[in-house]
Amino acid sequence: MEKGMWLRLFSFLFIFLTYSESLFSNDEIISYRERVRKMFQFSYEGYLNHAYPYDELQPLTCDGVDTWGSYSLTLIDALDTLAVMGNYTEFNRVSGLLLDTLDFDEDINVSVFETNIRVVGGLISAHLMSRDTGFQVSDNWPCEGPLLDLAEQAAKKILAAFDTKTGMPYGTVNLMYGVPKDETPVTCTAGVGTFIVEFGTLSRLTGNSIFENAAIKALEALWDRRSEIGLVGNHISVQSGKWTAIDGGIGAGIDSYFEYLVKGGLLLGNSRLLDMFHEYEKVIETFIKKDDWYMWVNMNKGTVTAPVFQSLEAFWPGLQSMVGKIDDAMKSLHNYYQVWQQLGFLPEFYNIIHGKVVDKRYGYPLRPELAESIMYLYRATKDPFLLQMGRDMLESIEKVAKTSCGYTSIKDVRTHKLDNRMESFFLSETTKYLYLLFDEDNKIHRTGGSGDVVQTNHGTCVVNAGGYIFNTEAHPIDIGALDCCKKQPAQDEIELAFKVFKNNKKRLHFLEQYANSDTHNSLSTVYNCSARPFHSRLSILGEMFEEEEIKIAKLPQNTCEDSTVTVTQP
Repeated sequence: MEKGMWLRLFSFLFIFLTYSESLFSNDEIISYRERVRKMFQFSYEGYLNHAYPYDELQPLTCDGVDTWGSYSLTLIDALDTLAVMGNYTEFNRVSGLLLDTLDFDEDINVSVFETNIRVVGGLISAHLMSRDTGFQVSDNWPCEGPLLDLAEQAAKKILAAFDTKTGMPYGTVNLMYGVPKDETPVTCTAGVGTFIVEFGTLSRLTGNSIFENAAIKALEALWDRRSEIGLVGNHISVQSGKWTAIDGGIGAGIDSYFEYLVKGGLLLGNSRLLDMFHEYEKVIETFIKKDDWYMWVNMNKGTVTAPVFQSLEAFWPGLQSMVGKIDDAMKSLHNYYQVWQQLGFLPEFYNIIHGKVVDKRYGYPLRPELAESIMYLYRATKDPFLLQMGRDMLESIEKVAKTSCGYTSIKDVRTHKLDNRMESFFLSETTKYLYLLFDEDNKIHRTGGSGDVVQTNHGTCVVNAGGYIFNTEAHPIDIGALDCCKKQPAQDEIELAFKVFKNNKKRLHFLEQYANSDTHNSLSTVYNCSARPFHSRLSILGEMFEEEEIKIAKLPQNTCEDSTVTVTQP
């Protein structure tokens, strides 16, 4: 037999055996889900018993520490995870506790970025989930509610940061006095461009457009300051608008800017944000992508400045899945998974050329980005090998990071030496994404076939039908809820509908009728377009789900014309 044939046979056998190993029974999948639940519960109880009311648990010394603003941050960040995992009793207890204790009128400096994604995002998500948990909500929910009020209070505090010449926000505010006098005008790109999901949701729910307008202005300011080749750097002066660091990439300092162009565009029906992302995609493919890896380059010249993979970049395959780039996403994800297999974790920086950890950047603070992409791609492909990836992540964390009172960061992935910190995102993101990976029937995964009709002061809407958008801290936002609190359909959503439905006027007419109707009480004979299935939403942006997938999901091709949705009256 020829050598080439032997190599092909060996490759086939390797792929076959690897694939066979990755097949899981339903009982096995459920068992992994329950292990994730126990991991969360152990860490959560460790925080309550040893660290509350501080922001975070220190799992080696079993005490607490304030990190991002003395918010009892882990409690806020973990709140919607309790709901996702079905612990409604604790969700209600903690919601009441936060309502009694949270105070945003304190003389403390806080990170604008972190306060937004963790506190504002966490409270909005908890508000949107509160109705299902049995928490007492107002008759005008989701347009009103105590948790929503808290989120708005926090957002108003950080709005002061946007009062700059460019509209781009400072990185720090004092909750009582606004921007500190000695605050630097230099902030990272992500710190400018990561507000539209939370602020847009807040504006749509409360009717106060100031939040969405501020976020959009900041995004436009970044867009206007792209280099001649179309890239952005990673630090900028919010007053002068000049770049102070010109390394461009998809990782730290930039990452969630790109993420929010996609998620904000989908959440708010803003086609301009999606168009911005697709323009960035082109230059990323041209200058930053190298053989299914993404490097750092000079934003003006496009030349490589650092052949480094950062663990934060592991979010990218998940984002690619949202725009239909499944093949590209899987290739990059496999690269990242190989690093995990090599070291047991993802280091903060990994030298792609030399295949080793970058000196002094060898920690792993229990980051969620790899689990995030695994979950997204599994929902898109149902490839069982992705379950194996998730299992390996779970087992590594269980084996190495567990302490007597929680789970702790890895100080050095080469030796597995431990650090003394459990960031709140471990309970908000890492455990949530792993749980959702193994929880096939979670309501987060609904595909539009069922939902709940809600009556508000503005009419009726459908919630809990699927199509959740996660903010960058993994706080899920129900897209359908944003339709509940407006009197008229937003013009940008109608424009996106034209694009999505390929100018099919009959379908657009349905959208206009539904959005303007104040009398419909159910959707038993038509399909609710505002709660389109998650994969159906994504398929319109790329090649991700084609005709065969639509048939498997039992969704008609002429959705919104002849199909049926089952809804439940409150």
